[in-house]
Amino acid sequence: MDRKIRVAAVSYLNTKPLTYGFEKGQMSGELELLFDYPANVAAMLEHDIVDIGLIPVAVIPQLKEYYIISDYGIGATNEVASVCLFSDVPIDEIESVFLDYQSRTSVALLQVLLKKYWKISPELVPSTVGYEDKIQGRAAGLVIGDRALTQRNKTKYIYDLASAWQQMTGLPFLFAAWVSNKKLPNDFVAAFNKATAVGLDHIDEIVAANPFADYDLHQYYSLNIDY
Repeated sequence: MDRKIRVAAVSYLNTKPLTYGFEKGQMSGELELLFDYPANVAAMLEHDIVDIGLIPVAVIPQLKEYYIISDYGIGATNEVASVCLFSDVPIDEIESVFLDYQSRTSVALLQVLLKKYWKISPELVPSTVGYEDKIQGRAAGLVIGDRALTQRNKTKYIYDLASAWQQMTGLPFLFAAWVSNKKLPNDFVAAFNKATAVGLDHIDEIVAANPFADYDLHQYYSLNIDY
């Protein structure tokens, strides 16, 4: 490829360990790094605006061609903390759910859990910016990412989707993976895989560089997310 390989990642705190190496200059001569929210990163990969994306796994079947190119991603073997259904009332009293416009995998996961795990069928409501303010009464909301970590301090009932999935299936959950939409050179893929792991040895530095009052990022990076 006679140009830099275009890479898009999610602009949430949870990606910081996976992009640390690139942001510190590793592979800077070989790739260009962009940031957006999950649904937009997925759209860029689908439309070949980028070559690699850290994308929601629910998007993978929609790609004409795909390759999972790294051993690292965003998963959970415990509570993930940042993908939750928030409600003022217990789960069986929820009448409607606002869906996070920034996510596809989490919406798909929620639909499975509502039907097969919680066995309820509330109205599902598409949302736009600021929908979190509508989470009240019997109207719940799916919130992901940094906003979910903040929402934890505002809502009485928190239903963690990764935890619910694990209780239902006995399996971990993978939210996002590094995926390319074309075959890339083997030496690039090997170097990419090595570079995306660098941040996992620099968690203290990443926490210090990203002050966040609403949640303990040490816990988030080491206990909630499994990279």
